[in-house]
Amino acid sequence: MLQVPEYVSIVFSLTTFFSIYFFYRASQNSKTVLLLLLAWTIVQALLAYSGFYTNTGSMPPRLIFGLLPTLIGIAVLFTIPSGKQFLKSLSSSHILFIHTLRLPVELVLYWLSLYKVVPVIMTFEGANYDIFSGISACVLLLLTLRKEPLSKALLVVWNLICLALLVTIVGIAVLSAPFPFQQLAFDQPNIAVLYFPFVWLPTVVVPLVLLAHLATLYQLLNKTKNPLP
Repeated sequence: MLQVPEYVSIVFSLTTFFSIYFFYRASQNSKTVLLLLLAWTIVQALLAYSGFYTNTGSMPPRLIFGLLPTLIGIAVLFTIPSGKQFLKSLSSSHILFIHTLRLPVELVLYWLSLYKVVPVIMTFEGANYDIFSGISACVLLLLTLRKEPLSKALLVVWNLICLALLVTIVGIAVLSAPFPFQQLAFDQPNIAVLYFPFVWLPTVVVPLVLLAHLATLYQLLNKTKNPLP
């Protein structure tokens, strides 16, 4: 277990479950979606508790077993008719709530850097600018209170920018982890994500954020929904 204050774990755990809750609401309260997400979250917690992910010398790294299934699942949604229909049905406003949770994630990463379990480069003090995504998502939500549709072009550009920021920090996190191909942060590797509950960041929260962006872009570019609200 990591030696970090309990409040850090609590804030991150709440952030994870709110991510699941908002995606559940976005899916029109689909019990199937909720059960799948909770089951996956529990599996990842058990693997982290068992120390499965702390063996970092293997190739490919064991964390791939927490990442690859989610990426495959997302890809399947975009390739089968029922998956495409599911993407079209997602609530844009609830998806936007997911992005606001990037603010507490950034706060947690900062706290973890203070306790030397993630490198500073992964925080807003370093090369992580994803805090912009959380702040701007809050602004977009406030704009929806006007009950006037937001510009489609604005939403497309915003999603592309925030998606690029997400991919950037994921790349930094991977290259900072103590894997055989580590390239960054040798003085303080990214080890927090190998332990409970922070394993939920790459295996639950990031995939949901990624899917939220891709689903919104799919809706906007295929004209299946009007822009927010």
